[in-house]
Amino acid sequence: MTPCADSTVARPAPQPQGAVSAPGLRRRHVMLAATAMACGMSARASVPTELRSIMPSATLSGSIRFTYWGFSVYNASLWVLPGFRPQTFEQHPFALHLEYLRNFTNASITSRTVDEMARQSEPTSERRQLWRQWLEGAFPDVRAGDRLTGVNRPGEGSLFFTNGRQTGMVPDSEFARLFFGIWLSADTPEPAMRRALLSNTNGS
Repeated sequence: MTPCADSTVARPAPQPQGAVSAPGLRRRHVMLAATAMACGMSARASVPTELRSIMPSATLSGSIRFTYWGFSVYNASLWVLPGFRPQTFEQHPFALHLEYLRNFTNASITSRTVDEMARQSEPTSERRQLWRQWLEGAFPDVRAGDRLTGVNRPGEGSLFFTNGRQTGMVPDSEFARLFFGIWLSADTPEPAMRRALLSNTNGS
């Protein structure tokens, strides 16, 4: 994926042990800078293999390479169907496709994801624990080159794929809204990433 534009967004300091975590990578204190580079993939790019049977008419909405503190973290792309509207993303089928460029444990990804979902709501401790259980079961540890895909199913929940193989299903629409909202909600902490992922759709 070739970068075609840059934008600098405020990002928090890394975890004390120096590890890079994803997604979100947020801390509340010392703010650093990270760069999100929009990538010029064609809207006619090949649909990921895992989507060809469940979203065969999907087209590329936009893509981005996320980097943090000089490290490339993942390439992200959003695949949508005709009629997709960003303002009501949770009401539409779509897929978020991540190609990881570094190694991460499931525990690291799960912890960051739960924190980012909680930022959008006020979950009980029981609800947070349920999210954690679902995420821990959705995918394994990832290594550079692994592909994770989340599919939004309006009114039903979400599906998760690892390297083209289904590895999880969460039958909860609110979980899906908050999970994908990390990237797509209007108040995402990563507005540059959101703009890149929605670059070929109408609306904002």
